[in-house]
Amino acid sequence: MIVYDLIIIGGGASGIMAAITASQYLDKILIIEKNNRIGKKILVTGNGRCNYTNAFLKTTDFNNPAFVENIFNQFDPQDTIDFFETLGIEPKIEDEGKAYPLSEQSSSFLDVFLFEIKKRNIQVELNKEVIDIFKKNDVFKVVSSANEAFLGKKVIIATGGKSMPSTGSNGSGLDLAKNLGHKITEVFPALVKLRVDSPYLKQLAGVKINTQVDLLVGNEVVQSEYGDLLFANYGISGPTILELSRKANEKLMKRLEVFVKIVLIQSLPKSKIIERFEMFKSREIDQSLIGLVNKRFINVLIKEAGIEKNNMVVGDIPKQNIFKLIDLLYDWRLKVTGSLGFDDSQVTAGGIELTEIHESTLESKLIQGLYFTGEVLDVDGRCGGYNLQWAWSSGYVAAKSACEEIRKND
Repeated sequence: MIVYDLIIIGGGASGIMAAITASQYLDKILIIEKNNRIGKKILVTGNGRCNYTNAFLKTTDFNNPAFVENIFNQFDPQDTIDFFETLGIEPKIEDEGKAYPLSEQSSSFLDVFLFEIKKRNIQVELNKEVIDIFKKNDVFKVVSSANEAFLGKKVIIATGGKSMPSTGSNGSGLDLAKNLGHKITEVFPALVKLRVDSPYLKQLAGVKINTQVDLLVGNEVVQSEYGDLLFANYGISGPTILELSRKANEKLMKRLEVFVKIVLIQSLPKSKIIERFEMFKSREIDQSLIGLVNKRFINVLIKEAGIEKNNMVVGDIPKQNIFKLIDLLYDWRLKVTGSLGFDDSQVTAGGIELTEIHESTLESKLIQGLYFTGEVLDVDGRCGGYNLQWAWSSGYVAAKSACEEIRKND
């Protein structure tokens, strides 16, 4: 029975990177993939354009910055851009440092990956789900659900997290790690749309604004973002909400009250709004708000301010209601009740406990010769190419480390 130098469980971004990296040093490499093709999740990233790295990446953009710094110091965004250029992918750097292939097609990555895998004679087993891993006499035995066995000197688990289960990410790698003795920190969806408690969602569905959004736990602001916010029947989405969602879900798991504070007016001081109502005191209240906020907000704000009718004249409305309305323009709060879950999330927060992983090699501290990459680890970053960069970097480092150990022992 053939003994592979390296078995990689998972044919996603980090697994493919690990295989191509290892092929420079090793001859017998095997990728085991549960889907009927590799790279399925890559095809849907960046709305089909594949935002594959970010030129402005900082380690503080991740939940465990000290840990990821060790990995990015070995393979950073420029290394990624250079690497893919050697495969034929030309970069297109857009706003906020986001890098896309010049073709603007995520399928470009899959095409070059398939070409490289064939050229480098990397073996691929498709439609095989790994259910168990054993180690005996320095050789790993990897067992599939069909009771097939594969032997290897080193193993990399690159199965991803639980996000986008339709692409095959169902948390199976976390189960494998747990069975091998590793601790798993609680996992939850991140970069995901949020559900909020509001009677006005149907009324506002489809409205998009560009503004500041704060995340509050109780009355304390714990995170602020600026950018697009989109209202939908279920709640809120957009780049600002995706960025806030990790912390929101984390706090909700602790049964804390979580709110988003929406700043509808950024550019005018409150004094200017007070002057406006004084100037328009003979106008009906709904007419006085036209030109100030999106029309779809007007009825909502009037009701939230406790004003009985839209056609009440400004001068006839009690002062406390006018001031309540003004406050809402600068501080409108919606209670967060949850998210759309793993089906909708772009990345999984939580994963294998990092204290049990060697920070410079990604090798298990519990089992020599076992490595972990990508989303299966307790590492997640911001939206905009950060998490794919983690996949490339971790795949590269784990493969290089495994190769060095094999060459040292041979």
